[in-house]
Amino acid sequence: MSAETTGTRVGAPTAAADKAGRNGGDLVIETLEALGARTVFGIPGQHALGLFDALSRSGLHFVSSRVENNSAFAADGYSRATGEVGVLFLSTGPGALTSLAGLQEAYATGVPMVVVASQIPLDGLGARRKGMLHQLDDQKASAANVTKSQRTVHHASGIPSAIQDAWADAITVPQGPVWVEVPQDVLLAPVFVPPVADALAEAYEHPPRVELVEEAVRWLSAAKRPAIVAGGGVRRAGARDALLRVAEKLRAPVVCSPGGNGAFPWTHPLSLQSWVEDRHTTEVLEEADVLIVVGSSLGEVTSNYFTLEPRGRLIQIDAEPRVLESNRPALGIRADARAALEYLDDALGRLVAAGAEDYPAEGPDWGGVSPEALVAGTLEKVRARLDAQDLDKERTFMADIRAAVPDAMQTFWDMTISAYWGWSCWDARGGEFHSAQGAGGLGFGYPAAIGGAVGLAVAGETGLKGRVLAVSGDGSAMYSIAELATARQHNVPVTWLIVDDGGYGILREYMVGAFGKATATELARPDFVALAESFGVPARRVEPGGVRAALEESFAADGPNVVVVETLLRMFAPTHLDA
Repeated sequence: MSAETTGTRVGAPTAAADKAGRNGGDLVIETLEALGARTVFGIPGQHALGLFDALSRSGLHFVSSRVENNSAFAADGYSRATGEVGVLFLSTGPGALTSLAGLQEAYATGVPMVVVASQIPLDGLGARRKGMLHQLDDQKASAANVTKSQRTVHHASGIPSAIQDAWADAITVPQGPVWVEVPQDVLLAPVFVPPVADALAEAYEHPPRVELVEEAVRWLSAAKRPAIVAGGGVRRAGARDALLRVAEKLRAPVVCSPGGNGAFPWTHPLSLQSWVEDRHTTEVLEEADVLIVVGSSLGEVTSNYFTLEPRGRLIQIDAEPRVLESNRPALGIRADARAALEYLDDALGRLVAAGAEDYPAEGPDWGGVSPEALVAGTLEKVRARLDAQDLDKERTFMADIRAAVPDAMQTFWDMTISAYWGWSCWDARGGEFHSAQGAGGLGFGYPAAIGGAVGLAVAGETGLKGRVLAVSGDGSAMYSIAELATARQHNVPVTWLIVDDGGYGILREYMVGAFGKATATELARPDFVALAESFGVPARRVEPGGVRAALEESFAADGPNVVVVETLLRMFAPTHLDA
């Protein structure tokens, strides 16, 4: 008998499934709750209906976005803001595929997430072309490029173990998103086992190898000009305090990568801040006789576009073994940043306590200049270079945003000129600076901020402590404009700053610089204020000089709101082209 004659749509759950009681979907939900999940992001889909029906019987908080890619960004932002594992539910085929660009950012940045995707029924798996709705030859393979691990569950009884193992993968360094897919009929299959009462997922430890740490200590004990590059791995590992102790013991200048922004105190006498795209900073790193790179690949931006040519020894510490020596020969130490820095701190402390003869009692010497004076002089050179470029508008604009943002507020930045400035000049203070610099895709800022604010609310934060700021350009804003509906539906306390310059501003600038003209960078865009208001979200348009006051007023409000600034910002001149 055909589906049409029974009145049942193809692929829809049957009445028998509705009356079956607990099913595979319940096992998914119960396992996630037992592992400590509190919030789920995603969009319902036909093959995932059993999963979402089970969600209705749980205590999990569900946030439904409007595009799966934005759901992925939101789960990413939730994890970054809270330190918890982000959880994402996806439907099959188009829904799953639409999420991949968002997952690439989480994968590149090392954000722990568990993705539960539905699948077509079991008898359609194996690349048989049965003509099922949403069918892919191998959906799991599509996710392999942007997730740490992938699993397909073939029996409901295997769901708890699969999710528990995936969770352990997600939180084991290098952290990242993991993929679990469950076919429709497995989600709907009745189960007779008791509800999942507890689940344990522990991260696998990666302590640094002792002989490598000892060799690093030998190098550092004889170093006269040590310096440190702190990447995003320092932040993710919670290694700020250990980094500070090591830097102060060595009296080593520290520069943070864009991903590491906030890993070291901005105003510390040893802080080169985040001016990695400046030749003056590059020269300090090149002059170091021992350069420690921790939690960073020393990649394109951090190496000032691969112009960095260290003349001394290089120690590279990272939890991801593929990062080690990927750009430079080094003493590669595979380890979590916090564990490695604590080992170094302890070893250096013992040398100091013992008064070791091979530990330089006279301290560092940068050609007769102290490291603190070197840092101050380098930052002054950076300022002088900017002073010579007629960038008062840009510097004032960024300073006004910084003045408006409370010290502890978390900020989420899209790939836009303001964010590129932020990579170098933003003092995160007690907040967190989040950007899409891992994969560099557009549309991250607003949905990630929604996820971050949801996470802070779940953690009990209210008022200014629970509000976040998202910053986008007009081009990147259009990638996530539909999420205004999400923010309004859930009354999420996100202030969205849209810097409208009429196109893809950074691409315009790159093309004019390279070819003398820009092509395909100009955009027709909506009236963002009217559009936001049509969603029921308060919005205002202000001149650049009014951005501080507008943000301060918006931060004091309830729920979502939007501030639009029409202005054309420029980037500071690159220095790597002159290297």
